[in-house]
Amino acid sequence: MLRVDFGPNRALGPGKIRLLEAVRKTGSISQAGRSLGMSYRRAWLLIDDMNHCFREPVITAQPGGTRGGGAMLTTFGRKLVRSYRAIESEAAAAAGARLQDLEASLRAPRPRASEKVTSMSVRLESKRSGARSSAAKR
Repeated sequence: MLRVDFGPNRALGPGKIRLLEAVRKTGSISQAGRSLGMSYRRAWLLIDDMNHCFREPVITAQPGGTRGGGAMLTTFGRKLVRSYRAIESEAAAAAGARLQDLEASLRAPRPRASEKVTSMSVRLESKRSGARSSAAKR
């Protein structure tokens, strides 16, 4: 799991990425939300948040009605998913040995294989605000 914080109230994490992937697969915000166990409102709010966070929208949507509606990822939305998944993969590869070392330092009982330490958080803050970038691994 990887979460990228871009400052106050601006973040991108596994839930939003899974939602975008589900929209890509289903062609619908409501179906994507249902497939992830969330309401249409929650799914729409997450997508709206991403659309306001970035300069370009992540999806385009057609309202429902008699002909049905639909949603699809924009070119930027597809790029965002690819970039996030690449960052996630590269971070996991880079941190793998250190996470194993930390895991070996845990007190008994040792976690089972399915409970390995795999959560990671990355925080990026705007250089304009004078903040520095930081990373935290758990």
